[in-house]
Amino acid sequence: MPELPEVETTRRGLAPHVEGRIVTDVVLRRPDLRWPIPPEVARLLPGRRIDAVRRRAKYLLLDTEVGSALLHLGMSGSLRVLPAATPVAAHDHVDILLDPRGRDPLRVLRFNDPRRFGCLLWQAPGETHELLRDLGPEPLSDGFDGDYLFARSRGRTAPVKTFLMDQGIVVGVGNIYAAEALFEAGISPLREAGRVSRERYRSLADAVKRILAHAIERGGTTLRDFISPDGLPGYFELELSAYGRGGAPCPRCGRPLKEASIGQRTTVWCTRCQR
Repeated sequence: MPELPEVETTRRGLAPHVEGRIVTDVVLRRPDLRWPIPPEVARLLPGRRIDAVRRRAKYLLLDTEVGSALLHLGMSGSLRVLPAATPVAAHDHVDILLDPRGRDPLRVLRFNDPRRFGCLLWQAPGETHELLRDLGPEPLSDGFDGDYLFARSRGRTAPVKTFLMDQGIVVGVGNIYAAEALFEAGISPLREAGRVSRERYRSLADAVKRILAHAIERGGTTLRDFISPDGLPGYFELELSAYGRGGAPCPRCGRPLKEASIGQRTTVWCTRCQR
C-alpha cells in the first residue's frame, strides 16, 4: 500500500499540472470504489477551479471554493495527468477533465485502481471529513517530536511498534518506516510503549523524520513522469536496514535479524542492537 512518502510524491507531481485549472467535467465509470462516490463529486466539481492539492496523512484533497474531493489510493491506486484523448484502460474508474492552460492542451486527471480499495469522497467547506477527524499530527510537522511521543505513551502496554503505527498517535508511519526508525533508534519493537524513556523517544522521532524526508526526496526524482501517458509515481527504493531482511545479517553487528509477527504485521529487528 502506498505510504506517506509515495502519497506526498504524488501530491508534488500533480500540483503543477492541476492547481489553478478549471474542472470541465467529471466522468465516473462506476458508482463506487471502496465506498459509494458521493453525488457532490460529479455535481459540484465541474466549473470549479482547483485552488490547491493538499495531503493529510495518506489522503489527497483537491480544494475548490465549494468543497474538496478527498482521495485515497488504497492498495493499488494511481493518479496521473494525461492528454484528454488518452484511451481508457482497464480499471480507469474516474476522469476529472481539466481546461487547457496556454499551450497546454486539454488534460484529464485519471484515477486507476485495479483492486478498488481506494476512495473518492467529498468534504464540504469548513468541515473535516470523518476519516480525518481523529488523526494524529503529521510526522514532519513541529507538532511531532520525542516529547509528544513520550507524553502520549505513558501507561501504554502495547508494543512500541504498534503504538508508533497508530494513526491516532501520528499519521503515515507504516510498517516499513516503523521498522526502520526503531532500528535506527536502537529500540526493540517488542518493548512496551510506556517503558520507553523520553530521551529514546526523542531519538525515535528524529529517526522517523529523517527516514520519511529521505523517502520523499528519493521519490521526487521522477516527478517529470507524472505528465506522460505511462508515468507512474516514482516510488523510491529505500536502503533498508531491517524491513524485509529477516535472517539476514544485521548491518551493525552481523547477527541474524529476527523476524516475528506483531499486531499481524511482519516485524524484523536485531536482538542485540535494539533493546
